Amino acid sequence: MSAYPKTSALMARGAEFLGTEHAVLCGAMSWVSERNLVSAISNAGGFGVIACGAMTPDLLDTEIAATKALTDKPFGVNLITMHPALFDLIAVCARHGVSHVVLAGGIPPKGSVEAIKAFGAKVIVFAPTIALAKKLFRSGADALVIEGSEAGGHIGPVSTSVLAQEFLPALAAEHLVFVAGGIGRGEAIAGYLEMGAAGVQLGTRFACASESIAHPAFKQAFFRGNARDATASVQVDPRLPVIPVRALKNKGTEAFTAKQIEVAKRLDAGELDMAAAQLEIEHFWAGALRRAVIEGDVERGSVMAGQSVGMVTREEPVAEIFAQLLAESEAALTRR
Repeated sequence: MSAYPKTSALMARGAEFLGTEHAVLCGAMSWVSERNLVSAISNAGGFGVIACGAMTPDLLDTEIAATKALTDKPFGVNLITMHPALFDLIAVCARHGVSHVVLAGGIPPKGSVEAIKAFGAKVIVFAPTIALAKKLFRSGADALVIEGSEAGGHIGPVSTSVLAQEFLPALAAEHLVFVAGGIGRGEAIAGYLEMGAAGVQLGTRFACASESIAHPAFKQAFFRGNARDATASVQVDPRLPVIPVRALKNKGTEAFTAKQIEVAKRLDAGELDMAAAQLEIEHFWAGALRRAVIEGDVERGSVMAGQSVGMVTREEPVAEIFAQLLAESEAALTRR
């Protein structure tokens, strides 16, 4: 018997798909969503997801093996669709028998979904429009995450509440749809579940968990931050395929603006093509995020955080975060 019967009943489809007790995914946060946090989330009944980011196939191989050593529960791997070694990374997932692969950062390239399903894994995708979501489902995707602009890291232009109202009535009856972006309390989880979501994804809420390897200075920046501090980056040149990033405003935010100008000039000079320009931008973010998360440089690094950052006020074990979120959701559903 579940301690959260109403919440569990609404999460049943998502939990069965993930193979977990709770249909709660942890958003893939580069440098943060590694073996320690991923295993802690899976061990607490949720679904941890390794953020592959810019990892090489060898590094991903090591990370998956290390995560397996810490948990026997299901977890997934998030792969960036523009990664130049995407199919090699998929092969690594296949060797390890990874159960779920999340394809993020763009439309999955031809053959990628098929390559993942060929070894029996489930494919989770992102889509900014219902038309694209339907196309991805027809192409073999098993589940969809809709992520609103309140989220941390790379974001789209539409808020979570609007996306939920658009996507869930249109898709949730026939497909598995998880809602992400700006979720910091259980009451919000309850609301999206009632609207038809199969489950939810949270990142910011877990970034400062006790099990997170993020630098103490990174965590302190979260504890000091509020919703207005988590701002989206600006696009300097419309030719650059730059996806906005939400992070706590600092000198690193200004550095990204300067980086865009530099890349645009090199594009004009013929030193880079558009694909190389995109990779240059992504490498900037990977380095800037590492400076903040690992080295603790929260002034010049990128402190990626969603607008729910104001609800992260202290370091807590993952199990306590789950208990709080689920209790809040259950109380909200009981009051209905």
